[in-house]
Amino acid sequence: MTPWGGRLSVTARIALLAIALALLSNLALIGFLWKQTHDVAIAATRREMVEQSDALIALWREGGLPRLSQAVRNAQPPGDTSLVVAIVDEEGRRLIGYAPPRLEVPIAARAFRVGYLADLPGWREHEAGYILRPVGRVWLLTGRKLDVIEAEQTAIERALALAVVMSLALGIVAGLVLARYVATRLDRIAAVIDEAGEGNLSRRVPMEARGADAFDRLAARLNAMLERIEGLMSELRVVTDSLAHDLRSPLARLRTKTEQAVLVSDPAQRDSALGGLLVETDLVMRMLTMVIEISRSESVSRDRFTLVEPADLVEEVAELYQPVAEDAGIRFDVAIDDRPPPLSLHRELVSQALANLVDNALKHGVPKQGVPKQAGAKREIVLRLRRLPDGVAIQVEDRGPGIAAHDRAQAMKRFGRLDSARSTPGAGLGLALIDTVARLHGGRFELADNAPGLVARLVLPG
Repeated sequence: MTPWGGRLSVTARIALLAIALALLSNLALIGFLWKQTHDVAIAATRREMVEQSDALIALWREGGLPRLSQAVRNAQPPGDTSLVVAIVDEEGRRLIGYAPPRLEVPIAARAFRVGYLADLPGWREHEAGYILRPVGRVWLLTGRKLDVIEAEQTAIERALALAVVMSLALGIVAGLVLARYVATRLDRIAAVIDEAGEGNLSRRVPMEARGADAFDRLAARLNAMLERIEGLMSELRVVTDSLAHDLRSPLARLRTKTEQAVLVSDPAQRDSALGGLLVETDLVMRMLTMVIEISRSESVSRDRFTLVEPADLVEEVAELYQPVAEDAGIRFDVAIDDRPPPLSLHRELVSQALANLVDNALKHGVPKQGVPKQAGAKREIVLRLRRLPDGVAIQVEDRGPGIAAHDRAQAMKRFGRLDSARSTPGAGLGLALIDTVARLHGGRFELADNAPGLVARLVLPG
């Protein structure tokens, strides 16, 4: 559709805007130059007339009217038809000098003025700058026709008109170049968006100025968004594949136990089968609940953050788990190395992450009772709060078998269960939730060696 048949495209609007801005800026500059030259010329004429009038008045005061008359007759240089010097009576009639036969302006003492002296040939075509001053019973007229100034102004106006035409042409060229540049950059962005809409999330918008212009900043944000979407899609595929794989076994066992409960006739055996059925059902429910919690954690907005004392939060979690650890025969210590100022946190999610840290340590970070202990292994857990140069660290230290350095990345993935933990009930989502909460707060989740044992550290930016 043509621009006249509908709304103008963005590039056409940018081109027209560039043309209009170029034209308006040049018109403003041209108008300023015209006004300045006109004002300077008028001011020069005014100074000349005032000086000449003062000189003639001084001659009149020294020699009277005869001296003044002689000076007026000799005041106009040969060939200068623009200078006006005359003595006129109270009716404006010329007595001596060069002026219209009769002035058609009010005869009264006044400062420098610009106007037409008479409606006569040679006088009606040009304005004059003049001064009228009384000398006894007559009046002294000094002035100058502005024909030279008008000629200069006309020449300037023609030059300025040509400049306007040139600025308009240059504005059109600049507008087209700018529109072309903008269209090219926008087309690149649109092409990437179109491919993303078709399912290709791997392409990125090229950056030309290394982030120095608005297009590069837009490209950087779009690329970051595409990377985030690509990562989420990859995680979604991993989650769906892992969920399908990990749910297969519990659902198969659930079906088997259901058949056993239906077919068995002995009440005791039926009750045992129903108990196993509930255990398998709880496992599936925990897996689904954890997946939902991770998804909700990733979509939480920062307006739900509040100021929280990290030390108070650690003490609350410790108070909750100390009785559990004591019942299991595990020593549970709390070490608050520093009490940092309040942080902006999502209290519930951070509490859930810390609970997962302690829960994982209770399940996997202590030797099982009745199992021979490894060298240095102890049934103890430490929940520690300490300050780092870049934030605050809340970590759980255990003395269990730990996790090998090459297995830690796998352990932090969703459904990432190591071979040593497959015999333990769980979904492999606890560490993934902690990592999600850390990234939500702009922090990080780390696993380190405790020699022996494991240090699981949640770092929150200060």
